[in-house]
Amino acid sequence: MEMSVPVVHSELSDKEIVERILGGEGRCYEQLIRKYNARLYRIARSIVIDDNDVEELMQCAYIKAYENLAKFHWRSSFPTWLVRILVNECFAFLKRKNRYVSIDDDQKTFSNMTTVTPAAIVLNKELAVALENALFDIQEKYRTVFVMREIEDMSIAETAQALDLTESNVKVRLNRAKTMLQQRLNDYYKSDAVFSFHLTRCDRVVVGVFAAVGCEDSPP
Repeated sequence: MEMSVPVVHSELSDKEIVERILGGEGRCYEQLIRKYNARLYRIARSIVIDDNDVEELMQCAYIKAYENLAKFHWRSSFPTWLVRILVNECFAFLKRKNRYVSIDDDQKTFSNMTTVTPAAIVLNKELAVALENALFDIQEKYRTVFVMREIEDMSIAETAQALDLTESNVKVRLNRAKTMLQQRLNDYYKSDAVFSFHLTRCDRVVVGVFAAVGCEDSPP
């Protein structure tokens, strides 16, 4: 039976939560985990295909972030820093599995790019599944940028920082991803239905992270 952990609601900013954690309130880390679980899941899933591996990598990223909170100096936003840790974990995992694909600078330009504006809501489950399948049909370096920008609404600067790319490269990859997706779909949309992250999985990640970091006031 899966452990159930109550959802913690908070109006605190990320910085205030981090300050409380560093002040000894380790239990507050759950708020950050639940806040960014869905984002990390979608981004990790855009890099690593196996669902079970993704969950483990998320926990590794959260643990590493927890252990290095005192070294985080807010030169970027907390989620950007967290995503960068996750991306590093994902590519290190793929390298260990001999499936590493380098995120090299792609200076090539594409002359036949078209602008595609996804709608804000997936109208039905079939379209969400179609988009998810189409995303897995394109290369990881384009898929990951598309997920960050179009599904997670990360800015160009945040995406560039998370992937260690230039902003111009982010734009090129995003447009290329849209072009390739447009070839596979007549219309596509973004929604929480794409790479959805359910509450039971969220609970598992929370429990796993707190068990690993050995926080005294961890969830029951």
